[in-house]
Amino acid sequence: MTQVFTSSTIPLSFGPTHEPGPWHKGSSPPQSSPEEFTIIEQASPILNCMLAGGFGGMVGDTSMHSLDTVKTRQQGLPHNLKYKNMIPAYRTILKEEGFFRGLYGGYTPAILGSFPSTAAFFGTYEYTKRKLINEYNLNETFSYFVAGVLGDLASSIFYVPSEVLKTRLQLQGKYNNPFTKECGYNYKGLGNAIVSIAKKEGPSTFVFGYKETLFRDLPFSALQFAFYERFRQLAILYNKSSDLPVSLELLTGAAAGGLAGTLTTPLDVIKTRIQTATNTAELSDFTSVKDVKNPFVRFMARSSTFNALISIYKHEGIFGAFSGVGPRFIWTGIQSSIMLLLYQVSLKKLDSMLGTDQDSGALKA
Repeated sequence: MTQVFTSSTIPLSFGPTHEPGPWHKGSSPPQSSPEEFTIIEQASPILNCMLAGGFGGMVGDTSMHSLDTVKTRQQGLPHNLKYKNMIPAYRTILKEEGFFRGLYGGYTPAILGSFPSTAAFFGTYEYTKRKLINEYNLNETFSYFVAGVLGDLASSIFYVPSEVLKTRLQLQGKYNNPFTKECGYNYKGLGNAIVSIAKKEGPSTFVFGYKETLFRDLPFSALQFAFYERFRQLAILYNKSSDLPVSLELLTGAAAGGLAGTLTTPLDVIKTRIQTATNTAELSDFTSVKDVKNPFVRFMARSSTFNALISIYKHEGIFGAFSGVGPRFIWTGIQSSIMLLLYQVSLKKLDSMLGTDQDSGALKA
């Protein structure tokens, strides 16, 4: 008897009555195979989802950190031409600064925030999705989207402070780095960065760019998992089996992550500029205009997000909003495929070890 441990762990339907999700609580299930029926009853416990998600997130982030560093250099140091193109930038950083100090700069805060943030995401995502579909009979795609937004809100508590530290250390590279003096700061390491930021800029700096990070990650997570759930359903239909081979698991995760990452690149650029505090001085002329009477314009002028967008467009044009789109597409695609594959594998192992007989919010016939 085959089981499917998808990020959904909710029923999959391929018939014309797919919207909203079938087999809701209190209704009779349609005619289906015993395999499909068993999948519903054995949905994974939320705790298993959190542990599997945290592990998958850590491995995925670790594997793609070097590309994330390249993307950060492209976005944070846009006028430095040696970082303009992805592959030459990768080679340059590796040659000038090395693998660990250069390409894997900022890895420690990244990994410290990875497990708790990903675990919080998957726990919230699974609980919300099951609740919306099982109890409120809402459209499945809409439920995936909302669950992705709420999941990211929960995980942002952990990953935003680590993102600030990670991004700055990625941009700087090693201590006394002669190749990145233009970034404006020079930390000896993670501990020194925490102390220096708290003392010189204040504790609130650790959530600097929080709003912009949410502007990027809420739509990214919502799109990523809405795409993933649908792509995985299509893959199961194509495979004619709920046990997907590794190649299809990787493909569905990569397609979902890469597409969502590409669409949200402008939001990522804004977030990086604000958190690294680069290229924002040019906004002073705009924000100091006193003869602007329009209250909406005055309100928008106080927004760091709006100011960053104006700065990017003014100095780099529309393509500036998509700087780093190449490494971001590759990074989000591969990271997503690795994370979601390991999530499926880990979840299956945890379910076999710990059992799935506890109340997991699954649909019952």
